[in-house]
Amino acid sequence: MKKVFKIIGITLLTILLLLIAVPFVFQSKIKEIVKRTINENLNAHVEFSDVNLSFIRSFPQAQVSVSDLLITNFEPFKDETLASAKSISLDMSIKELFKKANEGPIVVNEIYLDEALITLKTNKRGETNFDIFKDTEDQPETAQDSSKGFTLDVKDYAIDNSALTYLDESSNMAFYITELNHSGKGTFSGEVSQLDTKTSARVGLKIDSTEYLSNNDIKLDALIGLDLPNNKYTFKENKAYINQLPLEFQGYVQLLEEGQEIDISFENPGSDFKDFLAVIPKTYSKNLDQVETRGNFKIKGIIKGTMTEETIPSLDINMVSNNAGFKYPDLPKRVEDISINASVINTTGNADDTYVDLQTLNFKIDQDVFKSSAVIKNLTTNMTVDANVDGVLNLANLSKAYPIDLDTDLTGILTAKLAASFDMDAIENNAYQRIKSNGNLNIRGFKYASEDLVNPIVISEAAIVFNPGTIKLNKFDASTGKSDITANGTINNLLGFVFSDKKLGGEFQVNSNAFYLSDFMKETASNTKNNEEQTSKTTETFKIPAFLDCKINADAKTVYYDNLTLSNVKGNLYVKDEKAVLRNMSSDIFKGKLLLDGYVDTATTTPTFMMNLDMNQFDISQSFNDLELLQSLAPIASALQGKLNSTIALSGNLGSDFTPDLNSINGNAFAEVQTTEIKPKNEALVSALNNALSFVDFSKLDLKDLKTNLTFENGMVNIKPFNIKYQDINITINGSHSFTNTMDYKAVFQVPAKYLGSDINRLIGKIDDEAVNNLSIPVTANITGTFNSPNVKTDLTSGVANLTKQLIEIEKQKLINKGKDQILELLGGVNNPSTNTNTPKDSTNNTKPTSNPIKNVLDDIIKGNSSKPKDSTNNTKPKSVKDLFNESINKSKKTDSIK
Repeated sequence: MKKVFKIIGITLLTILLLLIAVPFVFQSKIKEIVKRTINENLNAHVEFSDVNLSFIRSFPQAQVSVSDLLITNFEPFKDETLASAKSISLDMSIKELFKKANEGPIVVNEIYLDEALITLKTNKRGETNFDIFKDTEDQPETAQDSSKGFTLDVKDYAIDNSALTYLDESSNMAFYITELNHSGKGTFSGEVSQLDTKTSARVGLKIDSTEYLSNNDIKLDALIGLDLPNNKYTFKENKAYINQLPLEFQGYVQLLEEGQEIDISFENPGSDFKDFLAVIPKTYSKNLDQVETRGNFKIKGIIKGTMTEETIPSLDINMVSNNAGFKYPDLPKRVEDISINASVINTTGNADDTYVDLQTLNFKIDQDVFKSSAVIKNLTTNMTVDANVDGVLNLANLSKAYPIDLDTDLTGILTAKLAASFDMDAIENNAYQRIKSNGNLNIRGFKYASEDLVNPIVISEAAIVFNPGTIKLNKFDASTGKSDITANGTINNLLGFVFSDKKLGGEFQVNSNAFYLSDFMKETASNTKNNEEQTSKTTETFKIPAFLDCKINADAKTVYYDNLTLSNVKGNLYVKDEKAVLRNMSSDIFKGKLLLDGYVDTATTTPTFMMNLDMNQFDISQSFNDLELLQSLAPIASALQGKLNSTIALSGNLGSDFTPDLNSINGNAFAEVQTTEIKPKNEALVSALNNALSFVDFSKLDLKDLKTNLTFENGMVNIKPFNIKYQDINITINGSHSFTNTMDYKAVFQVPAKYLGSDINRLIGKIDDEAVNNLSIPVTANITGTFNSPNVKTDLTSGVANLTKQLIEIEKQKLINKGKDQILELLGGVNNPSTNTNTPKDSTNNTKPTSNPIKNVLDDIIKGNSSKPKDSTNNTKPKSVKDLFNESINKSKKTDSIK
């Protein structure tokens, strides 16, 4: 017995090994068969990653599977994907694999298609991308007719997780099937047979800009009769679901050379109003099991006729409900007195003659009654609409009566009595004479909040009046945060904005008592990283709505922006293409007047701006302390008290908080300062200058009528030379600084000789000439570092040389008539005191050069060791300076002339 089991085990193992090994032997043959079949039948480029043969998965049948199939088109849809599939599996008898061409067709029993994506397309010339099968006469001849070379005797087939898209460019139609799961059983080899199918999917349909189906759930259980010789498919026992609405239908579809003949009728099997709620997608209608309803609802339809390129079947689809109502168990309000009478009709077979007649759509919530009707024609060409609305609607009751998922609760009372008649072509081309509207629309107590808004918008009252050709906003009172807004004006193209992609235009007068920009600029929550103990805070960039095209005449009593308060803001604002253009804007700020023109552009990723500002009589201290731009242009001005007149032209980028990015700013400025007082204790730079240049009291600078020009580019501010005065000392300043406050400035002080101390004054007083009274020396102060940590260095080199040259020139002119030799001797002694033969020597006998006496005195003055200009009576007498200077003059051997 053990031997028998051993033989059986070996036999089974051998068979198993054969079942595993044989497919590898035939693998290449199977690939050749697949490729040959594709090339003989398709005009398309086909790729696949692998073809596998298995005797195990579907034993006792063989399974052939193709992985990662991709089919792309030739011209005129070159390289576009027609179809792709993760896998296609065909189950058949093993003997079918070894059939020869003269032994009859290959019979396939089961087909499985997984994750297929199919895109069917018809272009504007009527060419299709799915016409890829070769004509019969193009295929190679065989012993049998080619049509009998492949037969489906399907016992089972399935399509899982697949999708199909049909795009028709000629009619601007798009049809989508997603999440498609389809299975069926049937026999295709017989001339007359039937197919039992089950299908579920989501369906979308869009024609032009109108979406008729939007991801609607579809289920279909259908028994379809197949009359293959006549290409006729008959629906026998069929039940479908559109969303949750059950439909029973019958009829047939027959394929003709010129199109399809269709004769189908359908209706919902019951008449309960719950069937109407089932039409609404489940996402919005929720669970209907516990909903209490009353009244009836019936939908019936007939589609009959021929579908060709020129015609469609006639349509007669009706939806009727009378005296209906419903209430969801977990909601407090009931919807009552519902009346619906709607039809979709076409009697001619011409698609343009299809129309929708909504005779009645009425309902009531509490005491609010809402009535409407509409007729919509020319659905496929120039759609025309004739609509009427009359009713009152408490918006807060919508979510209390129907399970609407809203991000925020709506409140407000909407009252409308409106009649409108228009066609889409008139809207597209702004043919206002064909757009007729009459009536009014009012809303009170409306409140809307959103994550995109900093604060809820509350409209206390808005009133719109519709007249033929014009729509007027008669009243608009609203608030958000601490801001209030009132407006009135004219609205253009409201219907174009609602029904098409047109921009909303108009001209409005907008007033506000208090307008806070922070109420409209959203700041995201802080994100704290515990590991790094770091907190980051980001601000969303404000975007000007792209749909606006309007003019706004603004008048605001007070506008608050960051730390700035602007009063009596008036001007014009033009909004278009995500750009806001300011014209003739004026405001009171910093105890002066501001005028500005310019624009802000948010169409690009980084917002940009351009502004021309005219500042008149600004309070210097307040404006330079509160306005970051002025702080960056002239930080030292914060130490000044007085008035500023300035014109500034600038452009650059805006940051996420809508403030200028200083490193991107380019432009120029002109400033006129009218100062009354300087407070250097408030400014590190002024204090540093006081310490370095003690002969000037910077608190007493004369800055009256100071004027200067500035340019700024790439983060640098360049100041052209300008002059100020301290008593009778002229000061010239120029240089540049960055917006990060690093400086490179030069200040040249023209110091009169009389301020050089008593020693120098007595020395130059020996020159008996009035010209010495006009002598001055330039003292240069080089200012670097930052405004908070300045570095001031003085340069006397040019000053000493300049004073010496002036003294020599004066004396030369006096002595010119006394002889050439005398002048040369004097020049030699004064200009080169180091030639003095009586120069003292140190104990090492090394010659020690005598320092320039003028420079010594000046150094004392700069360092504060001598008298300041404000105290010329100082009697300090550095005798060494006098002696050295007298020695230089004595060596000239011209003492008589000096006396």
